[in-house]
Amino acid sequence: MPVGPDFISLQVRDLDTAAAFYEDRVGLRRAPASPPGAVVFASEPIPFAVREPLPETDLDSGQPGLGIALWLKVDDAQTLHDQLAGRGVTILTDPLTARSVAPSLSGIPTGTR
Repeated sequence: MPVGPDFISLQVRDLDTAAAFYEDRVGLRRAPASPPGAVVFASEPIPFAVREPLPETDLDSGQPGLGIALWLKVDDAQTLHDQLAGRGVTILTDPLTARSVAPSLSGIPTGTR
């Protein structure tokens, strides 16, 4: 039986800022409904969300984003790269050409780096 991710969410310090980043800069569309304290995006094949931290989660207790790798599947990674750069997003690396993935980003307002 195949097993893989079914839903991905990131806990963030500022829900509105993080949601605006993924909507306005990355271009994700919000799902028609989201639970309280979260914004779910209608990404496919796997839904993605940003959410307020869960109780007892301290996003300031260690290095932000340690161990997280978030890869976005896109039809044209270079176009997304250029759009993000044009919207003021700091780009750390060029898109990988072996796969259609987005570039590494810095300054994403999600509590990660």
